[in-house]
Amino acid sequence: MTKTLTGSYDSLDKARNALDDLINIGLDREKVFLDRDHTLVKVMIPDDIEREVREVLDRHDPSAVSERTM
Repeated sequence: MTKTLTGSYDSLDKARNALDDLINIGLDREKVFLDRDHTLVKVMIPDDIEREVREVLDRHDPSAVSERTM
């Protein structure tokens, strides 16, 4: 099953850093999206890597992390 995790950040710098870290751990660029207008990072992931992705998102001090199952 695939999930979309969304990290909400209070600054664009935090969101960009989270995006860079997600790409650096090997996620495909096509699976990671930066919404600059709302300072969100959205990541489409399979269940087996959710923990690692959450750790990366949390490392950048999000105001919230939400998930949506597809």
